[in-house]
Amino acid sequence: MSSRSAGPIVKTLLFGILVPGTVLLLVPYLLLAKNVPQPAGWVNWLALPPCGLGALILLACGWDFAVVGQGTPAPIDPPKTLVVSGLYRFVRNPMYVGIALVLLSYALLFSSTRLLLYALLFGIGFHLFVLAYEEPTLRKKFGASYQEYCHAVPRWIPRLTPWSPEG
Repeated sequence: MSSRSAGPIVKTLLFGILVPGTVLLLVPYLLLAKNVPQPAGWVNWLALPPCGLGALILLACGWDFAVVGQGTPAPIDPPKTLVVSGLYRFVRNPMYVGIALVLLSYALLFSSTRLLLYALLFGIGFHLFVLAYEEPTLRKKFGASYQEYCHAVPRWIPRLTPWSPEG
């Protein structure tokens, strides 16, 4: 792997440690720090598969941003090309969906209304950020190809079949 192709991977890894690491590890820990409940029963443990799925989604999306898009998820270093492969063929915002899965899983795992409220507020924040910043920015940058993508791929609820730009 050349240093040119490794650059976006390294930057995406650093971004992942800083931003999703803060959102998914530090803040939930701080919200529970004084009272970290232990999962009480089998229902709580049902949170582990969606939590793992959310983490895998984040890793896959980070990889696609770095390798396919030659950029990062960070707005200050976005992909150079529109990423419409991998999970992005099913839903426009899989990374946010992955984060939401992890946060909601934490709320179930620890039976925490604080974490549930945090997940819901974060979800509202995602939605507003996507509407006010991401989508207008991507429309400007990628034009008709992004518009076609938006018409074919839902924002939050995944399609059942993968979309292909070739039709």
